[in-house]
Amino acid sequence: MKQMTWVRGVNATLGWVAPQLLASRLRERFMTPRNLPPRDWELPLLASAERITLRFGLSALRWGSGPAVLLMHGWEGRPTQFAVLIRGLVDAGYAVVALDGPAHGHSPGQEANVVLFARALLEAASELPPLHAVIGHSMGGASALLATQMGLRSAALVSIAAPSRILTVLRGFARHMGLPAVARSRFIRLVEEKAGMPAAHLDVQRYQLELPGLIVHAEDDPLVPVSEAELIHRAWFDSQLLRLPAGGHQRLLGDPRLLQAVLTLLSEVRQAPSRALAS
Repeated sequence: MKQMTWVRGVNATLGWVAPQLLASRLRERFMTPRNLPPRDWELPLLASAERITLRFGLSALRWGSGPAVLLMHGWEGRPTQFAVLIRGLVDAGYAVVALDGPAHGHSPGQEANVVLFARALLEAASELPPLHAVIGHSMGGASALLATQMGLRSAALVSIAAPSRILTVLRGFARHMGLPAVARSRFIRLVEEKAGMPAAHLDVQRYQLELPGLIVHAEDDPLVPVSEAELIHRAWFDSQLLRLPAGGHQRLLGDPRLLQAVLTLLSEVRQAPSRALAS
């Protein structure tokens, strides 16, 4: 806590003296993920996976056979964080492909952002059978929603603990780091330039979401407020909202209620394929 207070104080001063320099450094930090190793409980699932390489070196893990379900983890995340969900989907007769996002795991790159994640989903979808569902956690959920606006086709989509607006994320990071107004504005502009898209456009209220969906969020999420799920739900007419009383930002991935809600949605879509695939 004392260290973060010191960092904010330094940034507040440097942000007035050299706002462009500080904004550039923090832009690089914001877009450079750490490659964190899997936890012990993820290792058995990792050992049972088939690693595949898609176009442009994009890496993924595959399990099972049947209708295809594509998964995208969040920032500094891993495919095997979906362990409970993956096992449940495979047991229910689905083929699961879980991506290593750009600059994560075995996929190439040094930096990443929500637009690159969305493009990775599009690249993966172009090499896979027609998708029965796309499931994304956190930034992976935001990228899945964005990918639908860029041409991704799927019978259903599940967004877990995702933000509704990327601009909110950028402003929150800038405030957390103690950037004064000028440096904050330049930081956001640099992120937009790197991503190749205005942050204001990355907002579900601007999207046309025309496929069945499920939104899952924990009430006690310390990173993305549950109010973000409400905003997504209001913007997405054909969506269901599952608010879990607890689960934080990561632990909800192992909640059996999440798995059951996903399986129920996918079963409903399988019973009405013409409606779902029309999107």
